[in-house]
Amino acid sequence: MRMYDLIHKKKNGGALTNEEIGFMIKAYVDGDIPDYQMSAMLMAIYFQGMTPEETASLTLAMARSGDVIDLSAIEGFKVDKHSTGGVGDKTTLVIGPIVAACGCKVAKMSGRGLGHTGGTLDKLEAIPGLKIDISKDDFTDIVNNVGLSVVGQTGNLAPADKMLYALRDVTATVDSIPLIASSIMSKKLAAGSNGIVLDVKTGSGAFMKTVDKSIELARRMVEIGEHAGVRTIAIITDMDIPLGNNIGNSLEVIEAVETLKGQGPKDLTDLCISLAANMVYMSGKASLKECEELVRDSLYSGKALDKLIEMVSAQRGDSSVILDPDKFEKAPYSHEVKAPRDGYISHMDAEKCGIASMLLGAGRETKDSILDYAAGIVLKKKTGHKVSKGDVLGVLHASSKDLFERAEKTLLDAYSFTDDEVNLRPLVLAKVDIDGVVKY
Repeated sequence: MRMYDLIHKKKNGGALTNEEIGFMIKAYVDGDIPDYQMSAMLMAIYFQGMTPEETASLTLAMARSGDVIDLSAIEGFKVDKHSTGGVGDKTTLVIGPIVAACGCKVAKMSGRGLGHTGGTLDKLEAIPGLKIDISKDDFTDIVNNVGLSVVGQTGNLAPADKMLYALRDVTATVDSIPLIASSIMSKKLAAGSNGIVLDVKTGSGAFMKTVDKSIELARRMVEIGEHAGVRTIAIITDMDIPLGNNIGNSLEVIEAVETLKGQGPKDLTDLCISLAANMVYMSGKASLKECEELVRDSLYSGKALDKLIEMVSAQRGDSSVILDPDKFEKAPYSHEVKAPRDGYISHMDAEKCGIASMLLGAGRETKDSILDYAAGIVLKKKTGHKVSKGDVLGVLHASSKDLFERAEKTLLDAYSFTDDEVNLRPLVLAKVDIDGVVKY
């Protein structure tokens, strides 16, 4: 079998077989196929696409290219959640404890953030002392005893994905739905859970800018998961507006704790209830409606907050900051960004909000950037709100006053205003599962 022949076949619109894809991925990881040939294949896939069968074969080959996590020592149904990335997306910190308090097992491996989206691990490491690199045995014990653990991904989880993503990044082939779907799902399948709920973001702060494109991606990922024998549901959610009010690592942990106390912003709370209910439903606890009631009880009774405290303590973190978020280290400087005119906020570019936070030190411009956990933005006004000139739109937090000028300009650029009242679209826009697509 020759890579040249496979490139020629795909270039002309042919479908690669399971055996051909398996050969290609193994040979590339082993170093027997050079980058220039794999680049040619990626470009052929970009223009010709892949069938669902090809995409599933590619995903499984990538998942099996390194470690495949065995979670069989963890009792019960293991359910995972994955977000395609958004601004202010701290849902894992809320959903994980809720689902664990409902009696399900959440054994989650997360990543770090790069660019304007913050990673779950970065948020967790804002908690003093918390360890995200723990042994497999400790991970298993914590999930069995607490119901929840969130750790860093193993260095050899789906190495083919890391290699292919690096190549896609420099060959302008990132925005290919089959390649995005296989990248996400290869890591999820290698992580070993029995079920996955996907939070597929759409809008200005997301990779997929339209609902239709987000649904197309969701359908591919659901097909892959079900093909691999893993129950998979995708929820399409709005990311035209940052989620919640806080952007930045410590700030987002604080908002997650407020939400677990039943005092969080409505958009974040509603989304977490929806995603958590689907996770509990997937595990076979009850009907979706009954699972939503279980989730609400878990949240508003304080049981979920107790689970977060248990997990933080088990991973050697200082749980006193969860009990009293005022103990988190504060940025030494803050700056108010004010509305330039009267009117209604008609639109927010969520990506620009994330970039403004990154400029303050809360995100990474490069993989080697050092995070300032206390930096970020607290939004006071969002899309749909009526404002008067001079009202505070948001408060910037940073370690240096010199960081405010660029961040303020970027944040102001994210806001659009109108004289007319604004109607907001729903936060949850669609659901995709093995039975099809339901739009809301």
